[in-house]
Amino acid sequence: MSRVAAIDCGTNSIRLLIADIAGNNFKEVLRTMEIVRLGQGVDQNKAFHPDAIDRTLKAVESFRDQIASKGVEKIRFCATSATRDASNRNLFIDGVREILGIEVEVIPGEEEAELSFIGATKELRQSDAPFLVVDIGGGSTEFVFGSEKVDFAKSVNIGCVRMSERHLNTQPPSMAQIAQAIVDIDIAITQAAAVVPITTAKTLVAVAGTATTVAAAALELTDYDRHLIHLSRISSDKVHKVAASFQSMSKDQIASLGFMHPGRVDVITAGSLVLSRIMAATGATGGKDR
Repeated sequence: MSRVAAIDCGTNSIRLLIADIAGNNFKEVLRTMEIVRLGQGVDQNKAFHPDAIDRTLKAVESFRDQIASKGVEKIRFCATSATRDASNRNLFIDGVREILGIEVEVIPGEEEAELSFIGATKELRQSDAPFLVVDIGGGSTEFVFGSEKVDFAKSVNIGCVRMSERHLNTQPPSMAQIAQAIVDIDIAITQAAAVVPITTAKTLVAVAGTATTVAAAALELTDYDRHLIHLSRISSDKVHKVAASFQSMSKDQIASLGFMHPGRVDVITAGSLVLSRIMAATGATGGKDR
């Protein structure tokens, strides 16, 4: 058995998972997440903001201490959309190397898609295949189609942070802002659909923070509970209603929701709109609400 740590650094959040691995057996030891908004301004400036690098490296320092306390033997650190796009990514990569003594893997969108697919379908029945896995991140959204393995994958730049910065810069947003965001999102979905057969999957699986937050809202949870959210089935009607609800709320109203992470308050409207447009484009119904 070996104890390993995986760090996933996206545009909005950074996550740490420590687990014991023995063959095909996996036992979670620790799971934590911080909202660091590494991708602040990257869509417009194509570079990391110094404050964003500082926030993220402070989180990495915290992770280092937790990793050391748990006796981890191997660490893998993957970075995704924002790091792919930032011209000054080496400032961040060098900082991680100094703190953890390892190299950051800046993974391409298609590899990110494949990793999302493996994790998302691990507990699902093959009778529910083929699957379409949708991973809405801060900078990009991955579309992945397959059954036992990935057959088609495409990454497009319609993450919740990117869409918020590009279009939805007030809360609640104006109808004009929403309309502009929908045009942008739908163009990207069309680009994904040219590669991935998004309308032919038997099961749509949505992963990451936007999807789990929308699920929490649809399930009317008073507090965030990942065990209730995991494997829940949410109807497309509920997703559309949740997205519309966020569009009508003030920032304070969103922040007051018991299940809402403070770091998602200003991006959940855009993220839920992306999910709503994807469900409309795929024709997914989501089955019965759990």
